[in-house]
Amino acid sequence: MARRHVAIVGYGTGGQAAALALARAGHRVEVFERVPNPGPVGAGFLLQPTGLQALWQLDLLDQACTLGAQVMRLHGETVDGRAVMDMRYADLDSRLCGLGMQRGALFALLHEAIGLQGDVHLHADHAIVELECDGGRLRDARGAWHGPFDAVVVADGSASSLRAAVTGMRIDKPYPWGALWCLLPEGDWPWRTELRQRYLLARRMAGMLPVGAMPGDPVRRLSFFWSLPIGQFEAWRDAGREAWLVELEALWPQARERLGDAFPIACLARAAYRDAIPERWSRGRTVLLGDAAHAMSPQLGQGVNMALVDALALAAALTGTSKLPDAFAAYEATRRAHLAAYHRFSRWLTPLFQSDRDALARVRDVAFLPMGRLPFARGNMLRVLAGTQQGWWGRHPLDDAFVADLQQAFLPSPAAIA
Repeated sequence: MARRHVAIVGYGTGGQAAALALARAGHRVEVFERVPNPGPVGAGFLLQPTGLQALWQLDLLDQACTLGAQVMRLHGETVDGRAVMDMRYADLDSRLCGLGMQRGALFALLHEAIGLQGDVHLHADHAIVELECDGGRLRDARGAWHGPFDAVVVADGSASSLRAAVTGMRIDKPYPWGALWCLLPEGDWPWRTELRQRYLLARRMAGMLPVGAMPGDPVRRLSFFWSLPIGQFEAWRDAGREAWLVELEALWPQARERLGDAFPIACLARAAYRDAIPERWSRGRTVLLGDAAHAMSPQLGQGVNMALVDALALAAALTGTSKLPDAFAAYEATRRAHLAAYHRFSRWLTPLFQSDRDALARVRDVAFLPMGRLPFARGNMLRVLAGTQQGWWGRHPLDDAFVADLQQAFLPSPAAIA
């Protein structure tokens, strides 16, 4: 195996995981991050079995499960209590589950593992503004050039400023709907192993996801989100806190109660999303990873998971193939085969849950749950949820040893049983 000198642009989940996987495979890694003090962006997310398998491959599964919250069920209902979505991992495999995590918790786990690994140098406060894709060089905002590198990984997110240097785009457009997010203490929330959502047609959606604790902070938390068109963010802010809390009370009284009377509306962070499919993923010595390669709606909850899987796939390709073009081609082919269905499903499902199409939402309210109970549809929906659907008929494999370890991670300890 050729030991390569690899540059990674971006220190989000995909960049962190790629740095760790590549360093463990014997490569020398330098990471360039634009912010002076890198840290997590966002509240929480749901790790699916595919993402958890990637953490298992990075020897981080047990630590993640200790911090995170086991999620067994996804349940969505209308404002009058009609169930629209009800999916349980056990219906796919009794040993599987999801894991809600705070972004800060996963960031800390990966960051610590990178520090212990060595052979990874992080250049904070280095915004990369130009790539020489064929030459493997980077220019930062101060005008300094870095490299040449044997390979450059662009992992700078869905709104990547560097992607255009690598490829043209088949699709690149923002989704019209975004979200507001925050973390709340879990307290006496009754659904501690479920992602719960409430809908008012497709115009309003609120959700609560248990996301566990942070290193050094034992308080277990929920990730709360509120769906909103991005063009209405300013109007929402101008309407004020009380008007919004009245709206939330009408949609979901239990969520309003969990926020409490002293809830500061300023703690809600905005999020916007893109649908991005590049024509190709690599050029010369440069390759895309994570949202820079395949941004999609968060409706399927796959973004972090797919970035983790990308990182392991890229490390395997660069380690197992001596010629760089062949390694990049193998990585892209493997990941596109897995991702194609998720782009399609995400594009189809998003208007059902985030749009002003009232007639479509009414059809969803009466038809989505019964359709999901049909044997063929049920299996497909559960595999899409778990991240294991590949194309129309294929399946992304889960290692039996990983599934056994995941089950073991949540078995009661002998002391707890006693």
